[in-house]
Amino acid sequence: MKTRANRLVSMLLAGALCLSLLAACAPKKKELTRYSTVFYDVFDTVTQVIAYCESEEVFKTQMDALHADLVTYNQLYDIYNDYPGVTNVKTINDNAGKAPVEVDDRILSMLELADQMYATTNGKLNIAMGSVLNIWHNYREAAEATETDADNKLPGMDELEAAAQHCDINNVIIDEDAKTVYLADPDMRLDVGSVGKGYAVEMVCQAAEARGLTSALVSVGGNLRAIGTKPDGSQWTGGVENPWNASDLYTASSMLSGAINMSDMALVTSGDYQRYFVVDGQRYHHLIDPDTLFPSTYFNGVTVLCSDSGLADCLTTGLFCQPLEDGLKIVESLDGVEAMWCTPDQQIITSSGWDAHLKN
Repeated sequence: MKTRANRLVSMLLAGALCLSLLAACAPKKKELTRYSTVFYDVFDTVTQVIAYCESEEVFKTQMDALHADLVTYNQLYDIYNDYPGVTNVKTINDNAGKAPVEVDDRILSMLELADQMYATTNGKLNIAMGSVLNIWHNYREAAEATETDADNKLPGMDELEAAAQHCDINNVIIDEDAKTVYLADPDMRLDVGSVGKGYAVEMVCQAAEARGLTSALVSVGGNLRAIGTKPDGSQWTGGVENPWNASDLYTASSMLSGAINMSDMALVTSGDYQRYFVVDGQRYHHLIDPDTLFPSTYFNGVTVLCSDSGLADCLTTGLFCQPLEDGLKIVESLDGVEAMWCTPDQQIITSSGWDAHLKN
């Protein structure tokens, strides 16, 4: 028995020695350092990125690639500008009623998501509403050019209703095999503002992860997408702007109380305080209800939390333009999706799983 015991002790000691030698030989993980950067030239907004990388050189390489991706998506989803050698959403609009347009896979996949979300949101997310949205865009731009609000004007219902005759999403013909998009109505126009930015952020972040980025928080105009966790294992956190005390700069006083854990998650908000103009003391924002053809009045802000930024972007617009009861049914039917609604009487309503994501 003594011999067996001695042999067992010797084996355990030898094993421990081998493990210690292996640990000593194993390469040590490099410490990650926090870096940040800001871009001003994509999606007509400010992009901010915080990331942890092994070195400043690695961070710069990652950010150069991320920025280049954002620029590409911005050009592909642009409805106002042409770019040399680029077939984009504007190209599709320009060829409405004329011919199918062969497009990049990144346009096809974005349009397919929007088509799915049209059904999910009861038709409230409709990228085929470009003819109506363009009218509101033009009136808002005209208002921005005036010296005082007294000169601002609203579009007439006759004008809006005429444009609404050209918003049938069934006239958006997508041929996946040929990779073409055709607008069967010559007066139809796509407007992908409700999905393009969010979808682009998701794709850009997934590409960055594929390149080895493991810890980052990306904000494109307040559209937040977290990659991984912080190096110490703690979660990234996001906040929701207070729609009743909004500010051009995010500050503690302009945010609703309660930070939100969001590692590997997206947090997206649509609000009536972001893009608007004032007529006779009343604010007219950019989120247009397909039923009334006027800015939706159900909420001041709607925020969605889920794992996909494109999905979240679609949902915020769709939920903003319908009653709370309908929106709650949609959110509760979707796995991994939570939402928060801010009402005109300054109530805050959340879906059943929202509080589980609040930071303690």
